[in-house]
Amino acid sequence: MKEQLIFDLSRSGRKGYCLSPLDIDERPADELLPSKFLRKEPAELPEMPESEVVRHFIRLSNLNYHVDKNMYPLGSCTMKYNPKINDYTCDLPGFASMHPMQPESTAQGALQLMYELAEMLKEIAGMKAVTLQP
Repeated sequence: MKEQLIFDLSRSGRKGYCLSPLDIDERPADELLPSKFLRKEPAELPEMPESEVVRHFIRLSNLNYHVDKNMYPLGSCTMKYNPKINDYTCDLPGFASMHPMQPESTAQGALQLMYELAEMLKEIAGMKAVTLQP
């Protein structure tokens, strides 16, 4: 079965948004932006409700093999398994904004976590040392 493009599903006049009335004076875009940033012609975007857009892309995503279907070993030299919980953990405030060049004094929580993880992995694996490098 060939999947239709979202442009093929579009029908003129179907909108997925509703903008509130302006509470400020309207001004033409060419008064606000340099002409090099303005389109010469309006963008031909698909017209369809947001719910149909979401369904379309979910349907497309299910045509692919992905972590929600089964284990998906991401390619690296170790072909390690990366569960989705890792994405959640990396987005936690204490980790999300870390930078390799930030002062060690501001990264003590993360360094402690990595140290304790390495100690647990050494014990589980019965090894003298482990690395957390990919």
